[in-house]
Amino acid sequence: MGDVAMTVPVLRAFTEQYPDIKVTVLTRDFFKPFFRDLQNVSVFAADLKGTHKGFFGLLELSKELRTLGIDAVADLHNVLRSNILKLFLLDLKPVQIDKGRSEKKALVHGKTFVQLKTTHQRYRDVFAKLGVPIKDSDPNFPERSELNLKTRKIVGEDTKSWIGIAPFAAYKSKMYPLELMEDVIEALSKDYKVLLFGGKTDAEYLDTLQSEHVYNLAGKLSLDEELDVISNLEVMLSMDSGNAHIAAMMGITVVTLWGVTHPYAGFYPFHQDESFALLADRTKFTKIPTSIYGNKFPGGYEDCMKTILPEQIIERVKDVIKKPY
Repeated sequence: MGDVAMTVPVLRAFTEQYPDIKVTVLTRDFFKPFFRDLQNVSVFAADLKGTHKGFFGLLELSKELRTLGIDAVADLHNVLRSNILKLFLLDLKPVQIDKGRSEKKALVHGKTFVQLKTTHQRYRDVFAKLGVPIKDSDPNFPERSELNLKTRKIVGEDTKSWIGIAPFAAYKSKMYPLELMEDVIEALSKDYKVLLFGGKTDAEYLDTLQSEHVYNLAGKLSLDEELDVISNLEVMLSMDSGNAHIAAMMGITVVTLWGVTHPYAGFYPFHQDESFALLADRTKFTKIPTSIYGNKFPGGYEDCMKTILPEQIIERVKDVIKKPY
């Protein structure tokens, strides 16, 4: 989800600079709302569990894509499935993203500790190789969305500023301890409306955190409706996870918490000041980053995020609200 969300600001800049070029995004149907505000962009939904499953399914997919009259192929994913698909489209000379795997391997093995090229820049590099470079410019973002009646009933009608909090991530090593996050939520809810984000499997736990100014949205809204809510936030507090990139693609300030992963790997949210990140203490946990995605770490490193104090998080969130960047 995060990788898909990171394409959005790049595609927005592309369509603004090349308004005569039609873009078709090939992705899962679930992600279609991400691209709703982009001009001249349409989504082709891949049915990877049905019609387009497996080798012959990808062959069928390539035939369907050819009916669109495409002139060029930009592979922003570079995984087995997209590489197989490109075999059927070789005459179009596809260009694929360089993920910098060797550089990232050196980073997590402690051979280097430097800022790597961002994923957003790697996406831009693909378009440059296709002969349509994206020039640096101040980014534009969508306007705040009007909420429908269903959503307004869920988030309530009080006039406090809205803070989004997404406490979960794909791996626990990237999650701030929930008992400490509860302290953060309680403290922030005294001054702000707190809206909790997560997947359907997180809903039961998040329901237990609801109070007068804390509302759980997990499992209650469609992705479209969640995007409407996010567009109205003052700030999103998130782990190194998809919600950070979703908020960033909409121009929302994002305060991120980092455990065994690190912004140097290139996955920092789009157009966010580096001061918005709170990182685990690397003087105590010297092997950070232990992996790119947070799925590998030495014993004891699962507790590294405890070195970020709740008071630090509360202060940072309040600071970015008081001093818009």
